[in-house]
Amino acid sequence: MSRTDVPPQTSAGSAPTAPVAAPPAVTPAKWQSRRRRPGMLAAAVACIAACAVGNYWYWTQNGQRQPVIELARDVAAGSVIKDSDLREASVALDPSMKVVGIQQRDEVVGMRATGTLPAGALLHPEQVTKKSLVKAGEQLVGIALKPGQLPDSSIKPGDSVQVVLTGEDQAAATGKTAADPSTVEARVVRVGAARESTGERVVDVAVEQTQGPKLAARAAAGEVALAVDGAGG
Repeated sequence: MSRTDVPPQTSAGSAPTAPVAAPPAVTPAKWQSRRRRPGMLAAAVACIAACAVGNYWYWTQNGQRQPVIELARDVAAGSVIKDSDLREASVALDPSMKVVGIQQRDEVVGMRATGTLPAGALLHPEQVTKKSLVKAGEQLVGIALKPGQLPDSSIKPGDSVQVVLTGEDQAAATGKTAADPSTVEARVVRVGAARESTGERVVDVAVEQTQGPKLAARAAAGEVALAVDGAGG
């Protein structure tokens, strides 16, 4: 007679007991250390070395200071440059920047400023000229102009302008109306700085000798205005 497994008996009226599953086994975490690739490490070292060499070359090339001319004081446009207007400065310059070296100081003295030169600025070759701004047969006349008597746009030595003679008596003397005033062709020689209180500035212009006395008289009366010719005019 074979033996048959008989499930365990339970007491009457009680439910059979379900088998309890064993908790899953916890596998301990394994920390894996990263492997450092020798090739990447060598590349990083080479990159750092290249940057260091590049920085050294840059500072070697651009860190060399050069003696140049610096303005010691403000110089008005058209003024003759004096030795006391200049001083030496030692600066590191970009190779593309054009400035006048201190070795050219004697050449600069006696030249004229083509524009207003502020104190502390380095001198550029195009800011000075040897050209005589008053030619033979011309007269130099200074005109004091208030805001509204000249354009807001900057004017500089060498610009061609028209000096407009205003005033009713001038129109009557020439037989022209106020809408068609008399003008004098002129060329700017110097532009003075504007006065802080009134904004007035003096502009020196070169005119023909025959026009000089008339223009000076009108300028003294304040009956002038300045019109600037356009490019190519």
